[in-house]
Amino acid sequence: MTIVFTVTNDLSYDQRMHRICGTLAENGYQVCLVGRSLPHSIPLTDRPFRQKRLRCFFRKGFLFYKEYNLRLLWFLLFARYDAVCSADLDTLVAGWLATVIRRKKRVFDAHEYFTEVPELVGRPLVKNAWEMIARICLPFYKYAYTVGPALAAIFQKKCGLPFGVVRNVQPTAMPVSESSGTSLDISALPKPGLLYMGALNEGRGIETAIEAMRHLERLHLWIAGEGDLSEALRRQTEASGLGEKVTFLGYVSPGEMRVLAENAWLGLNLLENRGLSYYYSLANKFFASVQAGVPVLTMNFPEYRAHNEQFEVALLLDQLTVDAVVEAIRRLRSDASLYQRLQQNCILARREWNWEHEAPRLLDIWERVRRDG
Repeated sequence: MTIVFTVTNDLSYDQRMHRICGTLAENGYQVCLVGRSLPHSIPLTDRPFRQKRLRCFFRKGFLFYKEYNLRLLWFLLFARYDAVCSADLDTLVAGWLATVIRRKKRVFDAHEYFTEVPELVGRPLVKNAWEMIARICLPFYKYAYTVGPALAAIFQKKCGLPFGVVRNVQPTAMPVSESSGTSLDISALPKPGLLYMGALNEGRGIETAIEAMRHLERLHLWIAGEGDLSEALRRQTEASGLGEKVTFLGYVSPGEMRVLAENAWLGLNLLENRGLSYYYSLANKFFASVQAGVPVLTMNFPEYRAHNEQFEVALLLDQLTVDAVVEAIRRLRSDASLYQRLQQNCILARREWNWEHEAPRLLDIWERVRRDG
């Protein structure tokens, strides 16, 4: 069976799609992952599946999504495949149209609650447009999955479509293709390190973490990633005189991220409650810290609370404020037994929360798609 997966990123750092496509390729599926080319895109790493980047003139906003879906539709009208899996609503139109026209199978992978991301909260016209796309396209779908049980229940109720769950968990060992070529000098980083990894976008609590560094002695903040707020966060750090306590690492490869996590003292997953997408999230960075054996400071949101009840690996915040963040981190610094308990629970949790245990769920979904005549 030949599958095309579609995303709007440049493929380089999409660990979820790398794991999904790699696992399917290793189990006999022919896989092609399609994204877009950006001015800063690095060369693609060789993987056990095909990768293709589409080049667009526009880079953001309505014109980008329109152009990208038109280019993607043109590709899908002539490419060879048995099924198309659209990741999130921003690639759904092209995948839906192409598979309806060509009478191919279609699957939807919801990485987040797309219409409830902070960028769309407070923009009713744009939000309604994306919701209309979902209402038009998703009734044509029979198979779908998402990143957590809470979102699966919400989507199933809202769309009338059963959603499976494939969590964005880490493998117990980094593949050779990801672990090689690491150039980041971990020894040069100031320690102990508080690690934020991921996109530097709205609602991620990065501004709060930076401000908290004013009040935290002998600790350093490592920020791995780039995004819409990259320049603003660097300006904030400079204006606050925190240049020696906050290190921006830029884009970091999956292999480097793994090494970073293993050398951090605490992982940060500080989300603002600015939309249901973040409130019901189950982020990769949460599992990445646990897999590295490093406790997490995260929000007291439903999925993190449920996972923490299974294995106490995190300190949960009821509110995202500078004072709350400082108080929680100081508590972990002063209470060695608490920190050690969380650390030991990370080691227990990572035996269950790993891609080796999660991959069979993915394979079961795609086996049902394959058998569906």
